[in-house]
Amino acid sequence: MVKEKVVCCYDGSFQGFLSSVFTIYERRLDAVDIQKCEGSGTDMFSVKLQIDSDRSKAERVLKGLKKHSDKRMIKQIYRCFLSEQDGIEMRLLVLIRQIFKGNTGYFYNYGDENVMALHKVLKMIRREVHRMHAFVRFQELKDGSYAAVVEPDFDVMPLIGQHFEDRYPSMEWIIFDVRRQYGLHYKDFKSTFIGFEEKLLTIKSSALSTEELEYQKMWRQYFQSVNISERNNAKLHLRHVPRRYWNNLIEKQ
Repeated sequence: MVKEKVVCCYDGSFQGFLSSVFTIYERRLDAVDIQKCEGSGTDMFSVKLQIDSDRSKAERVLKGLKKHSDKRMIKQIYRCFLSEQDGIEMRLLVLIRQIFKGNTGYFYNYGDENVMALHKVLKMIRREVHRMHAFVRFQELKDGSYAAVVEPDFDVMPLIGQHFEDRYPSMEWIIFDVRRQYGLHYKDFKSTFIGFEEKLLTIKSSALSTEELEYQKMWRQYFQSVNISERNNAKLHLRHVPRRYWNNLIEKQ
């Protein structure tokens, strides 16, 4: 008789994922899969289990991870989760199970296929964070605040805020992730995540300050003036500034 696989369906949040892990241990589930509710599906040999995001359950999993590993490992797990890669939940579940078993060196067993896949994800996350630091373009609005639009490949918004807080501590700014439809708002030395608002995402010329429009004009003129067409290297340029970022770069407009 084929044993049914339980598909744990969660809301897509990190808290929801940890709640799924808690449920798997609580119910001693063996044949499992963890999927976001949106787009999840089952076959004739599986059954769907709806997992509610529960803060207390998530904190108990975090407490267990702290007991058997350290804060750095938890950060690595969180970063991998933010990649939104297909199947990342199950790869992290394998890692968490190894940690709970006391196999603290598992994450550095580079001969393990699952470990190598997780390190590859971390490398991609680090690269995307670095590019966000370089490619975010703030534009001054008429009210004196600044706004920027980004479309990162991964959900790196929780990882880039500190960089801009340190760099622009006295400014009020908003960074919007239009792909995931939420933003990070910094004001009075405090940052908060905010929901999607169409009027703030669409940064039109009518919303920009007069000084901003002049700066943008000079910025584009500068790039045109320093360009030497005979020395253009398109391949090298695309390697450092991938085309997917161009929509939100002022100098590319």
